[in-house]
Amino acid sequence: DPANGREALIEADLDAMEGADMLMVKPGMPYLDVIRRLKDHSDLPIAAYHVSGEYAMIKAACERGWLNEKDVVLETLTCFKRAGADIILTYYAKQAAQWMKEDGLY
Repeated sequence: DPANGREALIEADLDAMEGADMLMVKPGMPYLDVIRRLKDHSDLPIAAYHVSGEYAMIKAACERGWLNEKDVVLETLTCFKRAGADIILTYYAKQAAQWMKEDGLY
């Protein structure tokens, strides 16, 4: 039930009992609150998956000139990290790494 954030904690406990190495939240953007709850609740690494639909929405908006791609991508990835993600899987990985390198962020 996507509207029930508490259910994610129950499912995470079951996954941990089954030997999970990490907990993944997919899609990531609409579930930043779940990422935070899991981070506060579990000792396992938390992964946020920036799914293809989220990638496509950003790409489409940027192609139409509605958003600055670099700015919105880096802000999106920062949101995942700020919510508590230890791992971020994204189609923007290579491009984001290049932007962060150019900006001296790593």
